[in-house]
Amino acid sequence: MRRFAVIGHRAMSKGKLPLNDLAGGAGRMDVLVRAVMSALLTSHGLRENVEVILHLQGGPGPHRRLKFVGTELRGFHAEERSVAGLIAKAIREPLPAIGQWIERTPGLYDGGGQLSHTLKEWNDSTIVRLDANGERLWKQDCTIPNDSTPNHQSIAFLLSDDQPLETEEGIARSLGTTWLQGHHAIAICHFLLDEGVQLNL
Repeated sequence: MRRFAVIGHRAMSKGKLPLNDLAGGAGRMDVLVRAVMSALLTSHGLRENVEVILHLQGGPGPHRRLKFVGTELRGFHAEERSVAGLIAKAIREPLPAIGQWIERTPGLYDGGGQLSHTLKEWNDSTIVRLDANGERLWKQDCTIPNDSTPNHQSIAFLLSDDQPLETEEGIARSLGTTWLQGHHAIAICHFLLDEGVQLNL
């Protein structure tokens, strides 16, 4: 299982999502939408071994979490406005209690809570905090195995929107010295795992 937790510091957690202003009025929801698409989509399909949790922290009201489960998703299309529409439907609903997940559409779950709650739910995963100042995520002197099988059963990556990720949780690892956009970072993580590159954990 590959998991991604994406922190949206200003992302709307409740109300009517302005689909024509995802970058502004929605609190950089565009960044989160692109992250979800990179995590879940291949060129011609969905990755079934992926779970993404968006952390909507911009209010109004308490923080909200939206969980996308690759094996269960239906009606998920490779178009930003369509994905934003799924999010919009979810955040119009009353906020569930912390620890409770309510399925809003097939494969999309809605719940309360913060990053700490997500990490408790992911206690069976190796947690990696993407940080440009950390050590490289991959072992630079390694060779790629011929069978190209991933070397981790369950791994979870923590990343943020356009603001710094303020947590010390997880193993800090870098994808390079250049700060990348979240959806690019996710694509690189998938590439490394797809190719069976030995990770530096």
